[in-house]
Amino acid sequence: MSNIRQVAALAGVSVATVSRALQQPERVSPKTRSKVMVAVNEVGYKPNLMAVKFRSGKTHNLVALVPTVANVFFARVISGMQIAAAKRGYVILLANTLGDESIEASYAKMVQTSQADGLIQLRAHNPFDSSINKPGELLPMVNACEVMNDINCPVVTLDNRAAAKAMTLHLIELGHRRIALIKGPQSSPLTCERLAGYRDALNEAGLIFDDSLLYPGNFTLQSGHDAASEILTNDNRPSAVFCENDETAIGAMQCFKQAGLRIPQDISIAGFDDISFSAFCDPPLTTIAQPAEEFGQTAVSLLVDLLEGKITKAPKVIMPFELILRASTGPAPDTTAT
Repeated sequence: MSNIRQVAALAGVSVATVSRALQQPERVSPKTRSKVMVAVNEVGYKPNLMAVKFRSGKTHNLVALVPTVANVFFARVISGMQIAAAKRGYVILLANTLGDESIEASYAKMVQTSQADGLIQLRAHNPFDSSINKPGELLPMVNACEVMNDINCPVVTLDNRAAAKAMTLHLIELGHRRIALIKGPQSSPLTCERLAGYRDALNEAGLIFDDSLLYPGNFTLQSGHDAASEILTNDNRPSAVFCENDETAIGAMQCFKQAGLRIPQDISIAGFDDISFSAFCDPPLTTIAQPAEEFGQTAVSLLVDLLEGKITKAPKVIMPFELILRASTGPAPDTTAT
């Protein structure tokens, strides 16, 4: 059977360094930690994880609560989490919660019962019960992507309002005056923020907000297709459609094409997220790019720093966005431009 001395010899470090790399990875340089982990895998060394936990007081497990792993954007965030966690000597325990508060609470209990060290929540909901919500103390959690405004923990977010305003202004600059908005879930802060940005752009351009141009959605392909079907029944059809995520936009695009509309000659479509499929649509989708992998990496880094006592106040990290212009948006048709 392999042992820690074999790992040390192969990695070219001391036994004590191997022990630190496994028990307190934050105290070992990333380069050395990488050499140790390569050696561990090569010799097949299996440390007594229960003993490691007993001595260090840590499991090196981080729980990630994801509303749905079927969402392509969240899949990229998870990838970023796993990369960052491995570098810091942690493992991600993934929970596909489907937005179910009872499921979220059950995974939060893993932190409260020392089966995991901390938690990353990708939805605007605090999964911990009142016993851990102590005034003045940071929760062992990072809230990322869809975030709460009053949560006492680090937050990683995007300026969704500014991003939606930028996209709507792009459509206005192309001459569009009737711009439909296919929204996300009614309860999501992202939906509210992106709607606010849409309204900001209309106000800045001196255009009247028309709530008949708002259509419900839930960030899925089907909701985009359904909303587009409704738009097609509008006698005074909008010349452009801004969708609050790319999957919605792709679903809407398919519906319009099935109805014989040309994109963007007859109607322009824009999305939000810049998922990989958006560049390969027909035509490629104009969208807002947000750094999904960096969301995950930043969330893990903040959580580990918090667990190691390096954070005493809850920071709010705002990630950058970029307006990606592709072929799905173009000048408004002459019959609708004013």
